[in-house]
Amino acid sequence: MSDLPSELMIKLNRETSKIDWQALQRFYAQGAVLVVAPSLDLVATAAAVAEDNSAYIADLLKQDLLKKADEAQAATWLADKCEVWAVVVAPWVLVQRERKLADE
Repeated sequence: MSDLPSELMIKLNRETSKIDWQALQRFYAQGAVLVVAPSLDLVATAAAVAEDNSAYIADLLKQDLLKKADEAQAATWLADKCEVWAVVVAPWVLVQRERKLADE
């Protein structure tokens, strides 16, 4: 098996960017935002969603490592005017907030 990234991973990596959480409110209101835990690789998770790797995705959901954005989290992120890393895997927008450093 090759350690080289797949074409899908390269494509998703190029399409990943930081965006203000406020700009994603329309997608959040539609229930189309999935939050990826900081411990996961955003691009690899997006690739699993794009490839419909249902067993892996189900495991992430069960472990609460991937979930729909909830109201409390969305309100906090909006109030904090935070930025998230985001990538679109239609119909989803996957987002990930950067880990905070221990001294923050």
